[in-house]
Amino acid sequence: MRITVRVHPRASSNRVEPKGPGQFEVWVTAAPVDHEANAAVREALARHFGIAKSKVTLSRGATGRVKIFDVD
Repeated sequence: MRITVRVHPRASSNRVEPKGPGQFEVWVTAAPVDHEANAAVREALARHFGIAKSKVTLSRGATGRVKIFDVD
């Protein structure tokens, strides 16, 4: 499944909020430095879906706020 994620780095807490079919907003406490925020988003999505982190891969948007993830 391919999902679109809007990321809010440097948030006060980590959370995932569905916005529509295949669309999510994710708040992470990590800063967007050295891909720390991307790793935190990946972990938050894995926790939200109840799957391993290895099943969540970033497809597009490594440096932007809007990202596309593939979730197996």
